[in-house]
Amino acid sequence: MSNAYVLRLDDDAADLATAGGKGASLARLAAAGLPVPPGFHITTHAFRAYRDSPDEVVASIRAAYQGGPVAVRSSATAEDLPDMSFAGQHDSFLNITGFDALLAAVRRCWDSLWTERAIAYRAEHGVSSDVAMAVVVQELVPADAAGVLFTADPLTGNRDQLVINANWGLGETVVSGLVTPDVYVVDKGGSLVSSAIHEKTAMTVRTPEGTRAEPVPDDRRGAPVLTADQAVELARLGERIEVLYGVPMDIEWAVADESPYIVQARPITNLPVARAEWNDTRLGDYLWTNGNVSEAVPSVMTPVTWSVIQALAMPAIGGHPTSGNIGGRFYLNLSTTMAMANAFGMGKAVRQASEQTFGHIPADVPRLPMSWFKLVRAALPVALLFVRQGRAYRRHLPRLLASNPARCASLRDRIAACTSTDSLLALWRSDVDSLLRVDCQTLDVGARQVGAAKLGPALRDLVGEADANTLLTGAGADLASLGPLIGLAQLKRGSLTRDAYVRDWGHRCPDEYELSAPRPGEDPAWIDRQRDAFDGSPEELLSRQASARAEAWARLEQRFPGKAAKIKAQLAKAATTALAREQSRSEMVRTFWVFRAFVLRAGALTGHGDDLFFLGVNEILALLAGDTGALASVPGRRAAYDHYRSLPPYPPLIRGRFDPSALLPPADGDIRGFPGVGGVVTGTARVVSTVEDAQALRQGEILVTVVTNIGWTPLFPRAAAVVTDVGAPLSHAAIVARELGIPAVVGCGNATARISTGDQVRVDGGRGTVTVL
Repeated sequence: MSNAYVLRLDDDAADLATAGGKGASLARLAAAGLPVPPGFHITTHAFRAYRDSPDEVVASIRAAYQGGPVAVRSSATAEDLPDMSFAGQHDSFLNITGFDALLAAVRRCWDSLWTERAIAYRAEHGVSSDVAMAVVVQELVPADAAGVLFTADPLTGNRDQLVINANWGLGETVVSGLVTPDVYVVDKGGSLVSSAIHEKTAMTVRTPEGTRAEPVPDDRRGAPVLTADQAVELARLGERIEVLYGVPMDIEWAVADESPYIVQARPITNLPVARAEWNDTRLGDYLWTNGNVSEAVPSVMTPVTWSVIQALAMPAIGGHPTSGNIGGRFYLNLSTTMAMANAFGMGKAVRQASEQTFGHIPADVPRLPMSWFKLVRAALPVALLFVRQGRAYRRHLPRLLASNPARCASLRDRIAACTSTDSLLALWRSDVDSLLRVDCQTLDVGARQVGAAKLGPALRDLVGEADANTLLTGAGADLASLGPLIGLAQLKRGSLTRDAYVRDWGHRCPDEYELSAPRPGEDPAWIDRQRDAFDGSPEELLSRQASARAEAWARLEQRFPGKAAKIKAQLAKAATTALAREQSRSEMVRTFWVFRAFVLRAGALTGHGDDLFFLGVNEILALLAGDTGALASVPGRRAAYDHYRSLPPYPPLIRGRFDPSALLPPADGDIRGFPGVGGVVTGTARVVSTVEDAQALRQGEILVTVVTNIGWTPLFPRAAAVVTDVGAPLSHAAIVARELGIPAVVGCGNATARISTGDQVRVDGGRGTVTVL
């Protein structure tokens, strides 16, 4: 059958120049043994020769046509290319029967090369006008169902899943977008991940004149087009085609008499970057919490920040992680923590201390699938590490707290002075690495101390929630969390210079553990804005709270004179622990400013700029040594980071597998959280998501936000009350509000979703409730 004008469908000569893009692709598929309907190519030679030798071309087409209904498809030489699909720009015709109808369809395909839309498309994409048109003629598949298969998700760029769109009848309604098709997702392991069955209103059917769209019969509209087995079978064919081409593919398919056919295949154009997935809930059935830690790391983390946090995290126990990354956010694994505590008979004490830090822990924490003996054996090295870190903390913390500010300032200067990747890498190995793996570990232990774990609940039982919260204050202006607030007040009064403020507090900011976040010490204008917007007197609030504390203490002494001395000593110890904990946190944040400076300098010296925030620490060190391999992962990680940042905050407690993109809507009724600071306030809500937005907070309004940390402290004197989605009794919002005597409810979960700016709300800090009036 093959000659200059007509070729068999699987002919080796059917290349792009001869058979056009679509024809060359079908020839490749047919030669590979894929189920392609039989047919033939009318070549570009026929297109060019038809004007001068029409009889020869027509005779060749007549000899090739075997009768019966066929599909006639345009196949231009600039079509179905990796970077341009030309989809829909040229004509195709289905259910063509008889030679005269075939020849008319072929002429219309040739003519479609010069339609206004095709010419405009070529001009827009810079395609030469020297193009030619071949035509593919194939036996028409009497399709019961048809559609499109993508071997990568065309919306997310995920290369691990295939997406199938399906409708009844021929495939035109799917290709042209006339119907909402069923959607099947199959992973490349061969499992059906999901199926979405839609109401299909129209289908393309064969008619004596060709095809037409008509309504889908009622009994098939909501019925699934494919079975799970058919979807998986189509996906396997898609994988074979992707392997054949070496790139993700856009494939048109049909099913007739339960047999699948491939009728077209082309590379997917403009496929999004393959988005990375950060979701450690896939690792097992665990209970995760971000209570308290979400104040230190309130936003989605960049990969470099996560790598630093991982370097500080406790090691896994028997393969079970102690912390995880869920949608870019930092969570701790309570299942591992409680399992380890129970193994050593410390379950009750650890639960009590953990609830002070993370909030209420459910009774049914998922257990690790390990025997007691295996658990003890796996946990023993971690327990010994705890002991060693505790000794190092007690031995070295005073020296570290005193020396860390000068050391960090010196390291930032030395980093800035590095003029080559070799010198920067040498500085990491000689000094910065030990700051992370030795000093930071000690500061981290200090930042985890919980001084009032046992005292708090006992005191509440003794004197009630309000007086207990008041008595548990006392660190006052010495508390590191209040330092930036006191500093701004002094700066505004002129008793503190800007340089001194930068020296003492230039490292503290709203997202201070995130290495990509600028520090106030890098931006004098930020400090000026905070100073100018600062309103109120923290000293006055602290004095008022000191008076309230004295009154609460007098009531306790009067009611329980025999217990007063012991309680006083316990309160003093708790205050000392709180001071050390907050100062340790502050100095740990200061070290993170050093790590940020290192990443920025590495980006400048390598020429890759802020791409380095999307690499881990070890990958950055490898890049400095000349290994650029990790840079290929940056686009996918950026895409993941942008995606997760677009989502609302996740719940403070997560059990089992969790999809960050499928959060439940908020419930009705009172909003409940943890009692932070007693007192009842009714006022106007101001709901904000960032500390920059919070500058709009007016004196006496109720601040409602996801989470607060040290960067929010200057705003607290303006607020009549504070409400947060995230938090626990020892969270930043509770600690600072308690010291200033501002009612607070923390850890509400969804307050920002249920309250709008301008709503009148009642905050009961003692009961831990918020009511929208």
